[in-house]
Amino acid sequence: MWRDIILAFRHRAELFNPLIFFTMVIVLFPFAFGSDIGLLNRVMPGTIWITALLATNLSLEGIFRSDFDDGSIEQIILSGYPLTLLVIAKITAHWCLTGLPLIIIAMFTAFLLSFPEHVLQTLFFTLLLGTPVLSLIGAVAVALTIGLRSGGMLLSLIILPLYMPILIFAMLAVENKMAGMSVDAELYFLSGMLVLAMTLAPLATASSLRIRMS
Repeated sequence: MWRDIILAFRHRAELFNPLIFFTMVIVLFPFAFGSDIGLLNRVMPGTIWITALLATNLSLEGIFRSDFDDGSIEQIILSGYPLTLLVIAKITAHWCLTGLPLIIIAMFTAFLLSFPEHVLQTLFFTLLLGTPVLSLIGAVAVALTIGLRSGGMLLSLIILPLYMPILIFAMLAVENKMAGMSVDAELYFLSGMLVLAMTLAPLATASSLRIRMS
């Protein structure tokens, strides 16, 4: 995990491009709606989530691309360590470099836009539960498309439909909180997806890497 984090900071452009894209969109988007705080409170959670989804998609190929380009991926597969454990470490590194900064930027921006405290709290929990799922699902798709010529386009076609349930339930949670309703069901669903993804995605990713490298 630390190896991937150190390598990411050696290629700062690839590391910061998704974060800059995310920041630019959520900072510039309010200018399209003026100074109506009520309107911004309704549309910005969706904007934050959609932009986070796209920013994560931009960074997914970096999970295995450098290892594939320099041949390290074969050595990782042939090493004596469990491949699933190594995959978990690489996905964790990706979330620490992409998902965690996205959450921090999103919460800071939402605070500047004067989001109500209860909505801010719900948005935080949806991002905290949802962004790891984006990395876990994305890792499976990256492993399946690694080394393909049109891998980037194919990657988007595979993962965007899989991301839709996360986006839908995250937005339902925020909307219900704004309406004064309970959000337990939505947060339980996101928690269940996170547990399911943490259980199955590393196994699927490891199997996909073995198939692609065989």
